[in-house]
Amino acid sequence: MVPFVVLAVICSAYLFAIGPGSSYGAKMNHLQILDSLLKKNYDRRATPTNHLNNATTVHCELYIRSFGSISPVTMDYEVDLYLRQKWQDARLQHKDITESLDLNDPNLVKAIWKPEVYFPNAKHAEFQFVTVPNVLIRIKPDGDILYMLRLKLTFSCMMDLSKFPLDNQICTMEVASFSKTIEELRLEWKNTDPVLMAKGLRMPQFEIVNIVPSDCQESFQIGNYSCLVAQFYLSRSVGFHLVQSYLPTMLIVVISWVSFWMDVDSVPGRTTLGVTTLLAVGSQSSGIQSGLPQVSYVKAIDVWMGTCTAFVFCALLEFTVVNYMWRKLRPDILRNILTEPVNGGTAGPKPYDENLPSSPVIPVSVVKKILQQECAYSTSAETNTVLARKIDEYSRLLFPVAFIAFNALYWPYYLQN
Repeated sequence: MVPFVVLAVICSAYLFAIGPGSSYGAKMNHLQILDSLLKKNYDRRATPTNHLNNATTVHCELYIRSFGSISPVTMDYEVDLYLRQKWQDARLQHKDITESLDLNDPNLVKAIWKPEVYFPNAKHAEFQFVTVPNVLIRIKPDGDILYMLRLKLTFSCMMDLSKFPLDNQICTMEVASFSKTIEELRLEWKNTDPVLMAKGLRMPQFEIVNIVPSDCQESFQIGNYSCLVAQFYLSRSVGFHLVQSYLPTMLIVVISWVSFWMDVDSVPGRTTLGVTTLLAVGSQSSGIQSGLPQVSYVKAIDVWMGTCTAFVFCALLEFTVVNYMWRKLRPDILRNILTEPVNGGTAGPKPYDENLPSSPVIPVSVVKKILQQECAYSTSAETNTVLARKIDEYSRLLFPVAFIAFNALYWPYYLQN
């Protein structure tokens, strides 16, 4: 018993020595007053203005520490933020409290009334506990209360990918009352800068163009509830996709045009080039689609990849036509003529056969006909050769012009807001 008595005497002497005039003593006195207020007719289940039959107004503020990249597959994004809520609770006013009290005691948080809010469009939420529970309550002498807590949230963001990757998106953060109707609790944004971003905060694929806070109201069968919405207007940075998607496919299309400058009879080289470029653009398209959701509408990247594939395929098809015209087979004129009937007979002279006692003599008329057919064939072959070369020459100009015209239509259309 003696040690406990001595300890009590020492503590009493220490408290008497620091006195009520010291800052520590004043703070201890304020805490004691606060404890007495909480124990005296304070109901944490009732709103601060419940006795007045008025709705309690709570001013909210969001301070965003980090803003993760928006996933087009899962249609969501992660943020790390501070939720700050301010309201007036006259029940915690006292003339002897002369300074603000900053407290992070979890028991005190449970003892006072707090707005019961939630995030309607949040898919996942975590409260930060490292290294202590990240919560703060500041009670001012006039009864103003600041309640701040740090949260890690995953919000859903339904995106329209029809212009991907040249798109702009609008993602929202919603805060709403969970259990108190609008007659009991009214949420409002802070008057100035209700949504703040941390200094130097940047996103990997998007730029934040504007933040628009607004009020809203949710209606259910059991009542109407106050809510707040912060809209984030985001513009996708096209630099990544320009380097990884557009430039490679553009170069593949240009490389496919090299076949127009190769010889017409260079079959292995032109075939290899055409097939290789077609496979390359197909592989590029598959790699892009693997990172996107399977939507039922056409995206801007689908139009680009489809057109590039069509250009490469047409280049290969052009070579097929040119090569066919170049290699068009000469008819077996001599065989046809020699097997034709001569002077009403059944057939003309047979080809020379060394086993026969003597070979037939080909009439002069037949020889003349052969020479005429040879001349006609030579003229036709030269015509086909010239036409095949002309097609290659025209393709050298038409393909680039058509691709430039496509780009002139594609980029202005999808870059416009």
